[in-house]
Amino acid sequence: MASKSPSVEIEVDDRVVRVSNPERVYFPESGATKLDLVEYYLAVGPGIVNALFERPCMLHRFPKGLAGDKVHQKRIPPGAPPWVETVRLTFPRWNRTADELCVTELASVVWAVQMSTVEFHPWNSRRADPEKPDEWRIDLDPGPLSDYAQVRRVAAVAHEVLDELGAVGHPKTSGGSGLHVYVRIHPDHGHRTVRRAALAFAREVERRAPDDVTTTWWRKDRDPHHLFVDYNQNARDHTIAAAYSVRGLADARVSAPVRWDEIDDAHPHDFTIFTMPERFAALGDLHADIDDPGQTFDIAPLLEWAERDEAAGAPVPDEPDDPGDTGGDGG
Repeated sequence: MASKSPSVEIEVDDRVVRVSNPERVYFPESGATKLDLVEYYLAVGPGIVNALFERPCMLHRFPKGLAGDKVHQKRIPPGAPPWVETVRLTFPRWNRTADELCVTELASVVWAVQMSTVEFHPWNSRRADPEKPDEWRIDLDPGPLSDYAQVRRVAAVAHEVLDELGAVGHPKTSGGSGLHVYVRIHPDHGHRTVRRAALAFAREVERRAPDDVTTTWWRKDRDPHHLFVDYNQNARDHTIAAAYSVRGLADARVSAPVRWDEIDDAHPHDFTIFTMPERFAALGDLHADIDDPGQTFDIAPLLEWAERDEAAGAPVPDEPDDPGDTGGDGG
């Protein structure tokens, strides 16, 4: 008879989550284990819950650790406890539905890690109305011949434009090679309209930094030295790693909230599951105020820019059928 896998029980608030194979190595470069991953998410608990709260969430799972295959999973894995909450989404193109994880408490995050999740990729809308985003995402996605100095330069331009608009941006490293900025918006528009507004913003950044930025749609047509402002991350069912999400990279990097005044000195490699707990203990969640009154931006000025650009002949590329069709990867 096969022996039972080793496990530990983790107390999370009023829940107990059984974590099997806690010593399985997930990150071979450092030897970090499944239990190390759990302990990281516990250390940044308020931050990851705030980032995921009531949002449909796609899971990037590594059942054998990073040395094995990566699984992109929309539907919640089987065997979920009754207290793990979900939201049902419809996908008309395929005439299908999917019950996706909808985090409302830290125990759900720990359970997802028990199910081999490393990365959490939430929608930019919430389960009350998944078709109306409340988050505009600015994704600064460097080209293959870019460097991080370029990301910093473009971030400064994006910050300048946001200030002129009166919009409050909340930056974070992507955990890859780029930078994300989140802006709370009124959930008054569909995904297509928010994407159109994001494209208008991207074109304004491109006008101000033409030597660094492109909004060219297809990867094959872009100058590899340019950074793509990936407005398509605002399309329906397109997701990027949440703030505080670990990334499936050898050094166990984290998508880390940063202050605007840190961007010139910070680098994505600075933020890992080993360094973030101490940073979080000292600074708390840098995105904690993102839902405060006064933080929400009306995208009407961006839609006016979109009308101006379109009247001048600028195209609005069709949304791709598949989230990977643009060639952008969220940084």
